[in-house]
Amino acid sequence: MKEVLTNPTAGYYMNRDVFGQTGDFITSPEISQMFGELIAVWLVNEWTKCGRPTPFQIAELGPGRGTLMADILRVFSKFKIAGSDFSVSLVEVSPYLAQVQEKQLSPRQAQEATKLPQGSQHYKQSISFYGSQVRWYNHIADLPRTFTLFLAHEFFDALPIHKLVKVDQGWREVLIDLNREDLTLRFVISRDRTPACLYRLDNESREELEVSPQSLIITQAMAARIHQDGGIGLVIDYGHEGDKTDTFRGFKNHKLHDPLVDPGTADLTVDVDFSALKWAATHPRTFEDWKANLTFGTVDQKDFLTRVGINLRLEQLLASCRDEDVALNLKSAHKMLTDPMEMGSKFKFLALYPSVMEKILERYPPPGFV
Repeated sequence: MKEVLTNPTAGYYMNRDVFGQTGDFITSPEISQMFGELIAVWLVNEWTKCGRPTPFQIAELGPGRGTLMADILRVFSKFKIAGSDFSVSLVEVSPYLAQVQEKQLSPRQAQEATKLPQGSQHYKQSISFYGSQVRWYNHIADLPRTFTLFLAHEFFDALPIHKLVKVDQGWREVLIDLNREDLTLRFVISRDRTPACLYRLDNESREELEVSPQSLIITQAMAARIHQDGGIGLVIDYGHEGDKTDTFRGFKNHKLHDPLVDPGTADLTVDVDFSALKWAATHPRTFEDWKANLTFGTVDQKDFLTRVGINLRLEQLLASCRDEDVALNLKSAHKMLTDPMEMGSKFKFLALYPSVMEKILERYPPPGFV
């Protein structure tokens, strides 16, 4: 998955726009502004609950086209959140998508790495339409140490996994091999245990599962930052609570695609194991990080959006709408985002908080989760 999706020259995400109707899949922020607006209001509310600390940043992992961040910054500007006390940090490995994000968020050309001060952790920087600094990073470890609102929308589903199966001899890994007869790719089972088989499997009841060490490492890094520097995390993705088995698949032109056919031409994805993310968020890597996080969720997208006001926002937009086609599009977008048969039940929300907020959250639980 890592090689197919992020190879510097031929990786699926590295040199093309894969989102929207003309791409291979569509995401919630591309469907309607309502999605990003409600996420922004939720973030402002939770930041206020923390005492509105400054300086602070919003850090998005895998920002796509930058559509979600653009909607968030527009709402933030209504709350007068901009300027030197607030910055935007984008973790993006694709040079092509970084350019797309730059056009979406900034009125001027970004400074590239060669023009940045020596020792800079970011590889590009610019100023948003609302005056805040926007910087691009390759890794979450490079982000500035400050209070952070972490956001990961459809990020973890693209991180590489190991597929494990239980056979008579114990756990084995599913590997990819070359069929020498016709030079096609095929799945095979390892002869012996591999390092991935050392995953915590003692109480595992499934006969087959997918594990993503990189997802666990990134979640632990996020949790450590939230614990040490202050912050909140919001993870949104399609996934499960540790009960699914085989979800590895490809998508091309909005249709399922064999992941072993024409690698590099289709998106590869898995359902996110949210139970594993919650385990990682509450099991720090070092003693100093203990106790790293509280978690809320998961809750279905339809429940989260309904609780934070998507129906009211739709009414407001329809009341000011004078174009029948636009009104129909708004209603259609609302249905796609909230209908259980569409995205409403498929996507889940998970929130991460520092343990010091436990008493506050008992009295004021996070909206959208209760």
